[in-house]
Amino acid sequence: MAARLGVAGVEIDGQNVIISWTDGQVCEFTATYLRVNCSCAECVEEWTNRRLLDPASVPADLRAEDYLPVGRYALQFLWSDAHYTGIYPFEALRALCQCEDSEEG
Repeated sequence: MAARLGVAGVEIDGQNVIISWTDGQVCEFTATYLRVNCSCAECVEEWTNRRLLDPASVPADLRAEDYLPVGRYALQFLWSDAHYTGIYPFEALRALCQCEDSEEG
């Protein structure tokens, strides 16, 4: 059975969000990148998966104001554009990570 993916820590630094995972991987995101990739019902049509959010409508200076853990499976960010409904499951956040995976030795 595979180990459960978990978050060891979250750091919000201006327009950057840094997530440290329990397996040692660290992913750094811009707030805008995460916000544009929100998959809540306001941002993605539930039945068709059609994107409703126009990326151009997301402010370039967007910041994560805070975050909340959602159980043991997701994070919810509180964005400076007052968008608070998105829940980011750990697997989705990890898939969004553009960092190279740490080498296992």
